[in-house]
Amino acid sequence: MAGRISMGARRELTAAVVERYRLAGRADKGRILDELCAVTGWHRKHAVRAFASHVAISPEARRQRRPTYSAKIRDALVALWEVSDRICGKRLKVMIPTLLPSLERHGRLKLDQANRALVLGVSAATIDRLLVETKIAAAGGKRRRVGFYSAVRREVPIRTFNDWHDPPPGFCEVDMVAHGGTSVAGSFIQTLTMVDVATGWTECMPLVTREGGLVVRAMERAQSLFPLGHSRRRF
Repeated sequence: MAGRISMGARRELTAAVVERYRLAGRADKGRILDELCAVTGWHRKHAVRAFASHVAISPEARRQRRPTYSAKIRDALVALWEVSDRICGKRLKVMIPTLLPSLERHGRLKLDQANRALVLGVSAATIDRLLVETKIAAAGGKRRRVGFYSAVRREVPIRTFNDWHDPPPGFCEVDMVAHGGTSVAGSFIQTLTMVDVATGWTECMPLVTREGGLVVRAMERAQSLFPLGHSRRRF
């Protein structure tokens, strides 16, 4: 009979009698082992190991691992990530000892000593792992295509302070910031930011929508607020 029984059937038979074997006394365990060996053709030691394996992985015997980082830790990391302008885990890890006390002073975070120690001791890899779902939601529910965006970044020149060649006051850069959260549907506030490269003077103009005429008027209004008195500015 042992030659005709399949490996799958042997596993099913072992699973069927393992609970009876676990609860049995010494003498009854011996009889159960004898029955199993007679049916499966296993050696007695192999049958003992099969029972031990089933007992170790059974749902009743398996110890559930409690998560180290609770929702409070994740929420704290989200708050730290937001105030740091959504930087990567490696950079955020370095900034946490500086940002955390500031958020606590202003009432943005309230952590007990145990959770505070976990936030301060969290690794960069764990930060990125705990923020995965938040980052997906912030990107509109889509995972980033790392290869595509990396290729785009390689094509975009990056300016450093040495690349400006000391422009005179009045040379400005302009950027638009959309405040639509995770969606760009409908109308929402936009901010036009104008920065004088030489002086660092910055003006921010709110816009109800990104319409050409409103953008031009916002730029003219921002120019009028610069204290340098230049009538002609370059952008």
